[in-house]
Amino acid sequence: MSKRFGDSVAVDDVTLTIEPGEFMTFLGPSGSGKTTTLNMIAGFTDLSAGALEIDGRPVGGTPAHKRDIGVVFQHYALFPHMTVAQNIAFPLQQRKVPKTERERLVAAALETVQLPDHASRYPAELSGGQQQRVALARAIVFSPRVLLMDEPLGALDRKLREFLQLEIKRIHREIGSTFVFVTHDQEEALILSDRIAVFNNARIEQVGTASELYERPATLFVARFLGESTILRGTARPDGSGSAIDGAGFAVRAPGRIEGGKAALVVRPERLRLTPDEPVTADGANAVPVTVVEEIYLGAARKLEVALPDGGHGLVREQAGSLSDLRVGDRAVLRWHPDDCVLLPDDPTIERIFT
Repeated sequence: MSKRFGDSVAVDDVTLTIEPGEFMTFLGPSGSGKTTTLNMIAGFTDLSAGALEIDGRPVGGTPAHKRDIGVVFQHYALFPHMTVAQNIAFPLQQRKVPKTERERLVAAALETVQLPDHASRYPAELSGGQQQRVALARAIVFSPRVLLMDEPLGALDRKLREFLQLEIKRIHREIGSTFVFVTHDQEEALILSDRIAVFNNARIEQVGTASELYERPATLFVARFLGESTILRGTARPDGSGSAIDGAGFAVRAPGRIEGGKAALVVRPERLRLTPDEPVTADGANAVPVTVVEEIYLGAARKLEVALPDGGHGLVREQAGSLSDLRVGDRAVLRWHPDDCVLLPDDPTIERIFT
């Protein structure tokens, strides 16, 4: 499906199947098309082209209130003059649910979001996290087939976000509905999702589980957006079953082949190790001379930023108990096994997004 606003393309031919009961996250930078896609699913935005089905039934022309979809927004949109129970009961009233059944369903929804004693309070008497849970209860009280959430935790502080992430994960398991969640927070996406669709420039770059996207990104954008990476650029040529990459001041190997020669080799920080000795490749590892330029303390770990011979910078994560003695200014050798890196076509324009 696609969406245009005049000459501007907001969503460009997005094709995606979300399985029943799945927790799917739309992840990407602002303006990448993820919220517009969510709004088309909700019925708030019309499609410019393509088709949309829910449970195999076309809903492209169906009004939003007839799609059996719950929605939770970043801004809670609670009615200030209504109590918590009245807010949660509102969608049931709109559906003409009898009073006795309404009360039962509201009580059950309050139990699900762990606010059973807050029914008579007003939104102004609640914390931000409690208000968000009330908004979630209102969205699930009528047992929607699909629950859509657009940056629902964006306005909360870090500790509260982390708590509610686990609450949302628990609620998804309990109610079994299909969840579609929009965020630009990569850590949030990794924690919550069964699968993640990575959006960029109005299109989906890659869909997969968190581990698939992290370990085997299909494009340089996905590698840069999801997690930290060390990237070495050079020219790739066939070498046995893999490739040899020649760069400025280094020569390394990687699995796979690419067309065109211009290559970006991606290695995650925890796959790298630093040694103070001279390059030795007898163990089959790649070895690149570097200089330590920054040390970042992380409690149970530390990150070392290193200057690469091609002028770029890399990151190494060392865990407590296996820290090297290297410090800022030391020369070292950056090592990793060829199987621990991913070879991708280079795209210098990607760097403009991240600088």
